[in-house]
Amino acid sequence: MDSLSNSSFIQRYAACIPSTPLLVSQSNIRSSRNNKRYNRISHQTPNPIRASYLHPKKLKPNETKGRTKTSILLTNIFNWLDQFICDFMDPPLRLSIDPKHVLSGNFAPVGELPPTACTVVHGSLPPCLNGAYIRNGPNPQFFPRGPYHLFDGDGMLHSIKISNGEAIFCSRFVKTYKYNLEREIGSPVILNVFSAFHGLLSSLARCTVESGRFLAGEFDPRRGIGVANTSLALFAGKLFALGESDLPYMVKLTSDGDIITLGRHESFGKPFMTMTAHPKIDAETLEAFAFRHSIVHPFLTYFRINADGIKQPEVPIFSLKEASLVHDFAVTKNYAVFSDSQIVIKPLEILRGKPPIGVDVAKVPRLGIIRRYAVDENEMWWVDAPGFNMIHAVNAWEEDGGNTIVLVAPNILGVEHVLERMDLIHSSVERIEIDVRTESIRRRSSVCSKNLEFAVINPAYVGKKNRYVYASIGDPMPNLVGVVKIDLSLSTTTGYSSSGGDCAVASHLYPPGCSGSELVFVPREPENPATEEDDGYLVSYLYDKNTEESNFIVMDAKSPILAIVAAVKLPHRVPFGFHGIFVPDSHLKKL
Repeated sequence: MDSLSNSSFIQRYAACIPSTPLLVSQSNIRSSRNNKRYNRISHQTPNPIRASYLHPKKLKPNETKGRTKTSILLTNIFNWLDQFICDFMDPPLRLSIDPKHVLSGNFAPVGELPPTACTVVHGSLPPCLNGAYIRNGPNPQFFPRGPYHLFDGDGMLHSIKISNGEAIFCSRFVKTYKYNLEREIGSPVILNVFSAFHGLLSSLARCTVESGRFLAGEFDPRRGIGVANTSLALFAGKLFALGESDLPYMVKLTSDGDIITLGRHESFGKPFMTMTAHPKIDAETLEAFAFRHSIVHPFLTYFRINADGIKQPEVPIFSLKEASLVHDFAVTKNYAVFSDSQIVIKPLEILRGKPPIGVDVAKVPRLGIIRRYAVDENEMWWVDAPGFNMIHAVNAWEEDGGNTIVLVAPNILGVEHVLERMDLIHSSVERIEIDVRTESIRRRSSVCSKNLEFAVINPAYVGKKNRYVYASIGDPMPNLVGVVKIDLSLSTTTGYSSSGGDCAVASHLYPPGCSGSELVFVPREPENPATEEDDGYLVSYLYDKNTEESNFIVMDAKSPILAIVAAVKLPHRVPFGFHGIFVPDSHLKKL
């Protein structure tokens, strides 16, 4: 503990953490850069990725075992055609799909890292953190030939396994069918959904090349085309990496902290089927509630998975009249709540040289409510929610004996920028009260004026009334510069208010140059039913662009300043990503 005075991490937090005996202890901490391959890349420059090992290459017959000369020749031809499309047919790339821009800074990919011991540089890791924090996110294994969107990269899991105050860090790709196929072939094969369709001629040309790859037997779309880069979920005794363009992939952590992909969980769907990256897990019944959206009718299908991991009969939602990007939803004791936002999916737009995913500003958003255990959609109803565009749900519950549904979720203001200029959007957390008897919205209000996303709660309260929300501050999005704790019991419910009240009761801003990821709440005493809702810790990864290093941080969720009580220096940089999970040690041993 006497060795902390030379720690740049603590020095940078001097203005954010009150003086305690903990902070006057000193440490001599050396910066380690174990991942030398990627550290040669300067991810501060506009064009950060130059290393040749990230680029697709022309294959020679002796370079790929198990493939015929003909198949290798066809691959080289397809790769040449892809490159021709990028060089001569693509219109100038917008910044949102220009890989030189998108993959800069801490969005630049990193290589895999085997289990590596870490140093605790501040405080000590609480006993309740025995287990593993794992975060998912996009990390392309090849430098894109052409257009690339932030959402497109291969899934990579970054795990820190903690045991009795000691930590082991590991980074591994999710070994999806797409990842393994492209690794074997040596180049990208399957089109990226968010960026491949850019300009009429280039879009049609890419579709033609992709059809040729399929007809040549280069890939089989029935085995999945997703990247599993969005989130993780633990249910039915299994840990899943998820992305909504495919079925979940089972993963596990070994006793030494390594991450292994076990395979695609095909019992959750038939060929070509997908599943949401945001299933809702009932902490009491251990059921998982999920859905999938589609570009063909029915555009939305709801289902649940029982505690034994057996998928129950699906409920197709035919009342959703057009394909909408339904990314998340909420459940209560008796209902499931879906959002039909202004973000729409129109595959025929490809024929006009436009992306299939876009925003219809003339559309009136809606909320759809269906019985939690519905066997069909006869009892489903929709209510208009003008101006409400939900991407992520925080939580929902019932009041007034089940006559009122309360939904809490960020509303994306400036939704027309959500896919192109995230820095221009403002995300306001709202509380919406839905009258079940009249099938209408009774009240709507903002609960915090700050620009907030990636809001989380104590997972024991999913589908039940909760008081506290922990949300990340965007300045601008997707740069997360701090954390806010919201007390929903202070929310005003006297009618709609675009400004609403400010129910923030605690906050923590990271030092200049530091950016965080989504938080995960870990209860201090998970087996104690009498413990308070906010009695626990918030964990996440924090990146410092000044040192180009990442730390794992632990924050006290009850503290009025959300004080950092522990920090672990990681052996390599963790790129910005999406959602994470904490898995207790008792569950890790059962995987």
